[in-house]
Amino acid sequence: MATLPELVRTHTDLRFDELVHLQNLVASWHMLSDLAFADLMLLAPIAGEEGHRFIVLAQVRPTTGQTLYPADMVGTVVDEVARPLVTRSWRQGEIVEGDTAVLGGKERVRLQCVPVTANGQPVGMVVRESAASSGRRPGEMERVYLEVFDRFAGMIAEGSFPFGRDEVVEPEDAPRVSDGVIVLDGTGRIRFASPNAMSSLHRIGIHTSTSGLRLSEVGFEDAAIDVSLRLRSPVIEEIERGDSSVLVRVVPLLEGPRAVGAVMLMRDVSDLRRRDRLLLSKDATIREIHHRVKNNLQTIAALLRLQGRRLNSPEARAAIEESERRIRSIAIVHETLARDAAPIVPFNEIIRPLVRIVEESVSTDEGGIRFDVEGDAGDLPGEVATPLAVVLNELMQNAVDHAFPREDEDTPVTGHVVLTLHREDDELVVDVRDDGVGLPEGFSLDRSKGLGLSIVHALVAGELAGTLEMENTEKGAKAHVRVPIAAPRTQSELS
Repeated sequence: MATLPELVRTHTDLRFDELVHLQNLVASWHMLSDLAFADLMLLAPIAGEEGHRFIVLAQVRPTTGQTLYPADMVGTVVDEVARPLVTRSWRQGEIVEGDTAVLGGKERVRLQCVPVTANGQPVGMVVRESAASSGRRPGEMERVYLEVFDRFAGMIAEGSFPFGRDEVVEPEDAPRVSDGVIVLDGTGRIRFASPNAMSSLHRIGIHTSTSGLRLSEVGFEDAAIDVSLRLRSPVIEEIERGDSSVLVRVVPLLEGPRAVGAVMLMRDVSDLRRRDRLLLSKDATIREIHHRVKNNLQTIAALLRLQGRRLNSPEARAAIEESERRIRSIAIVHETLARDAAPIVPFNEIIRPLVRIVEESVSTDEGGIRFDVEGDAGDLPGEVATPLAVVLNELMQNAVDHAFPREDEDTPVTGHVVLTLHREDDELVVDVRDDGVGLPEGFSLDRSKGLGLSIVHALVAGELAGTLEMENTEKGAKAHVRVPIAAPRTQSELS
């Protein structure tokens, strides 16, 4: 299904600022649909047809009533034969009401056509479609809601709704009409409070009658109302009382330059905030665990370093140093995870410390082996980052130990090792290249007896379910690792 900008671009001659006005309207009109107990459609005239035909740009269904259109109507072309009221409203520039048939059916519906004005020019139509009246008398809540919708319809026609770029962006947990509504007059006094709104007030300890009073007179902070009426713009505020939290969104009702009232939507978010606090506590616990694991690993590495200094055997000292480097590489991953409780880590933040660990063992004042990192591994799950960090540490150390052999202890070693990382679809590809002496003739990874390569092969093939290849290049050797990576989940999915 085409998007609103695509439909505007291909079917209308609306300018960019007019498109933005329509997008702002669509972002704000769930409230209008619920207040109207009806489906709303946004229409725009097709270019060059002078209002004979319109394209449906957007559609919203009410949560307070039954929809007339279970199927999506976006992209449907409506002509003046099917909707003569739309054409008349467009040409007259006025709100028009009447009865007609459902699009594509015979059921009678009540139609209200509202011209959308932006910068003094008509840019589209909002069409409210609801089931035809059955003769019953509406209740007080329905009557008040419809009156409020009519007020918003007038604001749409005069161009003061939506409020534009300065409007407060609704959070994901923003209150809806079904959560609770309080209607206020121009002085901030309560004209009507829905049952759900009264329940929200009861939860924060307000049990008195509210009709005709200002909210401040019943013990409810009304600063958001005063700001909204004064600035003629929506305001969102969260009010806490003890363990209870109520999210409030105040939307002013305008008539010309004056604010003649406001609609206050209320939602009890106490359970959500308790859950948020639990998640924060859980996140802090997870970060603390990673921090303690990192500290313990660093303590073990320090103990190994002390132990190595007491050894006289070069082979034993080398083995201790290798074990210390492996432990430090794992500690780096936990240090990164300790900064953020999310189970995914930016692997490039791990690569640099890993390179420094290996550089420390081969850098001297006279020279040394230079390491470069190219590409970006992106974010990786913690269960992948930990073994991969050990794999890269071993491959870099393997290059240091075998690609650049020392003639004697006093001769400085020079060389160049390049790590290249990039993503290919759902795989991470890592190359470790050196410009050293290359692999020995007849080298076979399967027959290699070195501990480092044995660890690498076991981790890549076992824990990472990947592949490892080693080959000679024009100058030196290359280790090629491919690891399958599932797409990292977003924070909202993880929550």
